[in-house]
Amino acid sequence: MQKVSVRRHLAVLGLFAALAVLHTWPLAQAPGSLSRHDNGDALLNEWAVAWVAHQLPRDPLHLFDANIFFPERNTLAFSEHLFVQGLLGAPLLWAGVSTTVVHNLLILLGLTLTGWTMYLVMVRWTGDSTAAVVSGCLLAFNAYTLTRLAHLQVMHAEFLPLAVWALDRLVETPRVRYALWLALFFTLQGLTSNYLLVFTIFALAAAGLARPEDWWGRRRGPLAGSLAVAAVVAVAAMLPFLLPYYWAHRDQGLVRSLEEVRHFSASWRDYLATGGRLHYELWSHRVWRAAPTALFPGLAAVALASVGLMSGRAFGDRRQRMWLAIGAIGVLLSLGPVVPGYSTLYGVFPLLQGIRAPVRFGFLMLAGVAGLAGFGLAWLRTRWAGRGAWPAIAGSVALLLVTAEAFRAPVVFRPALRIPAAYDVLAHEDGAVIVEFPLPPPQTIFRNAPYMLYSTRHWKPMLNGYSGFMPRSYLEHWELIREFPSRNALAALAQLGVTHIVVHDPEIARDADRAAALARVVSRDGVTIYRLDRELARRLPKEETRP
Repeated sequence: MQKVSVRRHLAVLGLFAALAVLHTWPLAQAPGSLSRHDNGDALLNEWAVAWVAHQLPRDPLHLFDANIFFPERNTLAFSEHLFVQGLLGAPLLWAGVSTTVVHNLLILLGLTLTGWTMYLVMVRWTGDSTAAVVSGCLLAFNAYTLTRLAHLQVMHAEFLPLAVWALDRLVETPRVRYALWLALFFTLQGLTSNYLLVFTIFALAAAGLARPEDWWGRRRGPLAGSLAVAAVVAVAAMLPFLLPYYWAHRDQGLVRSLEEVRHFSASWRDYLATGGRLHYELWSHRVWRAAPTALFPGLAAVALASVGLMSGRAFGDRRQRMWLAIGAIGVLLSLGPVVPGYSTLYGVFPLLQGIRAPVRFGFLMLAGVAGLAGFGLAWLRTRWAGRGAWPAIAGSVALLLVTAEAFRAPVVFRPALRIPAAYDVLAHEDGAVIVEFPLPPPQTIFRNAPYMLYSTRHWKPMLNGYSGFMPRSYLEHWELIREFPSRNALAALAQLGVTHIVVHDPEIARDADRAAALARVVSRDGVTIYRLDRELARRLPKEETRP
C-alpha cells in the first residue's frame, strides 16, 4: 500500500483548490463583482449564510426566526438553513467582507473540500493517491454540481465520504470513538443541507446493508450498541435544527405532495444530460431541455467503474460494495413514486416528505460511480505495475479525461447586485418593520430575493420574502397592500406593524410623496424610503375597494 505523507495530502488540497478555480472560471478572477444574482435561489442562499453569521452571536436561540415574511416565525425553515456554510463564512462576514465575496468563496471551498475528503477516504482504501484524486474529481466536479452553481448547498458534500469512512471503521471495529466520528460527520453533512441530510441517511443505510456478513456473530451486540450511540448523539445534535421544520410543517402545512414529487422525479434523460462542453456540443444538448437536472457521470467514469465491477472484486470487497449500494439506492430513489415502495417510505419517513425533487438523489449515483471508478483505476494500475510508464500514463489519462468531460468554463456569471447606500438609514431605526415596493404577486415571489440581499445592510423585519415555501400570510398581505399608496393600503400597513416603506419605482414614489401618512426619509440611488405615521394612517377615511 502506498504511504502518503501529510505534505502530499496538502498538495492534493491545493490541486483541488486549483481545479475548483478552473471549473468555475472566471469566478475567482472577480469574486466581488461576479455572481448568479440572476437566480433567486443564489440570492436566497447568500442571504441565509449572512443571516446565520448575523444571528448566531446575537440571539442563537432564535436562529430560525429570520427577518423575512414578517410576522411569521421560523421563516429560515422555509428553505435550507445552510448552518455549516454560515459558520464557515462567519469570520469573513464579521470582518466586513461582502456577502457576495463570501458566497463565492464558499462555492470554491465546498468544491475543494468535497474533492479532498473523497480523496482522503479513497487513498486509505485503495492505497493509490492518483486513483483517489480521480475519485475526488468525480465527486466534486461533475455534471450535477457544475450545472447548479447557484445552489451553494450542492457544493458542500465534503462530509459524505467521511461519514462512509466512519461507518466502515465502526462496522469493522465497533467502538464508541468510531460511533462518535460517524455521528459527527453525519451531523455536519446534515447541517449543510436538508437534501444532503436525507441523502446521507439512505447512503449510510445502503452501505451498511451491503455488508450483511458483518452484522452476525459475536460482534453483533457491540455493533448494535455502537450504532445506537451514534444515532442518539446525531439525533440530539440535529434536533434543534429539525424542530423548526416540524413546526413549519405543523403550522404552515410545509410538505411536498406525491403529485409534486412525481413531477420532479428523474427519467433516463437526466442521466444523459450534462453541461460539460465536450458532450453538450456533440450530443447532450438534444436531451438538455427535457432533463433540467444533469446526472451524466461521464464515459471515463463509467468505464473505470465497470473495470472494477468486471474484475469481480467489487462484489467481494466490502468497501466497493458500499459504493455500489450507494449508487444503486440513488438511482432507485431518484425515480420517485414510480418505484415500488417509494410511496410507503414517503408515508413513514417524514424527512422524505420535504424532498420535492427526487431526481437529486441521482447525486448518490455519481458518488457511487466516483468510488467504484477509484477502485477500478487502482486495480488497473496495480495490474500494470512493472510495465514501465503504463501505470503513470493510466493515471494521467484518467485524470485528464474526467476533467475534460466535466469542464464547462468559462461559466456565465452576472454582475453582482450592489446594495444601495440608502439602506444604511434603516440600520439606525430601532424597532423598524419594513416593506418594499413593488411588492411582487405570489406568482413571481422570487422577485423579492434582491430585497432580501439588501436587508443584510440593516436586518430589520420585512413583509417581503422568498424561499422554498410561501406562507399563506404573504398572499393575504399582498391582497391588502397591493394598491399602495392608497389609504386602505396605508391603514393595512399600519395594522400589520410596518414603520418604513422602501420604494424602487419612481411612479409609486411620486404617488407616495402625496400621501398624508408618509414622510420621506431619504432618496438616493433609485431608492426612496418613507416613514409611516401609523396613527394617522389608521384615521384616514377608507376608500371604496376596486371590483
